[in-house]
Amino acid sequence: MSGAIAAPHTAALDAARQAGGNALDLALAAATTLVVAYPHQCQVGGDLIALVREPGGEVRAVLSAGAAPRGVDVAAIRAAHERMPGQGPHAVTVPGIVAGWAALAGMGATQPLDGHLRAAAALAEEGVPVVPGLARAIGERSEAIAGDPGLTAVFGGLREGDVLCQPALAATLRTLADEGIGALYGGPIGERLAAFLRSLGSAMAPEDIAAHQPEVAAPLTAEALGATWHAAPPPSQGATLLALLAPEGLTLERARRANAARDRHLGDPRMSPVDVDALRGALAPASTGTMPSPRPAGDTVAIAAVDGEGRAVTIIQSLYQHFGAGLLDPETGVILHNRGGAFSLEEGHPGALAPGARPPHTLCPAIVVRDDAVTAIGCQGGRAQPQILAQVAADAADPASDLAAAVARPRWIVGGGDLGRERETVVAEPGAQAPEADAAAASVAFERLPALTGMAGQVQAARLGPAGLSAGSDPRADGGAIVL
Repeated sequence: MSGAIAAPHTAALDAARQAGGNALDLALAAATTLVVAYPHQCQVGGDLIALVREPGGEVRAVLSAGAAPRGVDVAAIRAAHERMPGQGPHAVTVPGIVAGWAALAGMGATQPLDGHLRAAAALAEEGVPVVPGLARAIGERSEAIAGDPGLTAVFGGLREGDVLCQPALAATLRTLADEGIGALYGGPIGERLAAFLRSLGSAMAPEDIAAHQPEVAAPLTAEALGATWHAAPPPSQGATLLALLAPEGLTLERARRANAARDRHLGDPRMSPVDVDALRGALAPASTGTMPSPRPAGDTVAIAAVDGEGRAVTIIQSLYQHFGAGLLDPETGVILHNRGGAFSLEEGHPGALAPGARPPHTLCPAIVVRDDAVTAIGCQGGRAQPQILAQVAADAADPASDLAAAVARPRWIVGGGDLGRERETVVAEPGAQAPEADAAAASVAFERLPALTGMAGQVQAARLGPAGLSAGSDPRADGGAIVL
């Protein structure tokens, strides 16, 4: 079957090329490979949110976002911290990525998941060269790596071009291939991870991991820019993306209001109602000051795939920050994410920490349909993902656009603590048409960056249109795009 895929690492493209099959097969081959080749951004201990479009046109969201332990002592964490810890055992929620893969495989993949897992295990054992993005992450997070024995043993001292071998992770991936995902959710891998976390002070229990189930849900949908847009529902910030789609493009005021609405209203609808209309309408005053979540620092990978039948898949999988919570379990080789760092400690907030709650999620995949064209698109970029996608939205909605050129174009974003800035700031890449005058008028800081940077996201896009299959991969990453 013909298909197109874009991914942030060339090893993922190699895996997709060898796997063949439909868009789901291509995407899953890439996704399982990336936990080995790009482990600073995604790993077995992370989460997954995806969108899948069937050839007949139905779109479904897969939300495999893990929850906080049911035994978490919220009062104790509030007493000890002004804000939710962004690192360490309390920032770890149940890993959802593996269950997400299984859910996606069951939605029409032609190849079994265990084959992808075995291929990824072989790569982990044989080793993969350290690419520039991973080398930068090792340097940026050197203190966290040095502070954790598991991370030090695997990543300590590695430089670009060195070979990264992960034998413990290879064994874990083989166990998952041999025994199924029950080895994690209710089996020995989950028991080991829970014991590891509890030894560090977490309330995580094997039962918390065993209880995880992906949610398959209807997407949020909007008509914008002449196309139909599909985005993931809460706890994803997909509604924030829909709030930013406008003919005039991204504006500073709209971005600030959307940020504020997300921070005020986004949470887990399983725990309490989420005001989706307020999120979609960006109904909150523009905020000032610092942002409450940790700096994204290359938090995520996006994979976009389509095939000749009109099937489209966007997978986003994540550790949140580089190397997640800064914890690697030496026995399993699994790096744990720090998605729990996005919880609020404010009582009554929709995103408040609570037993069994899922944190507000930055992962924001999208599928765009216009006439006889379908485009799968997603990006890395933390809380700025909706802003990043909004700047390529017109091209995503235009079947005649050049996706490679669109994802490479300079961009700007606005944030605060999530960008590592002490105050609300617009950061702009060279050549970006950024709202410098608007920032000055709103007393928002403005900073022109010296070069293209992962801070402005890494967009992956693939399309089936009147001209056939095409794809574009962001040059800010280490990957590419192929048509098969």
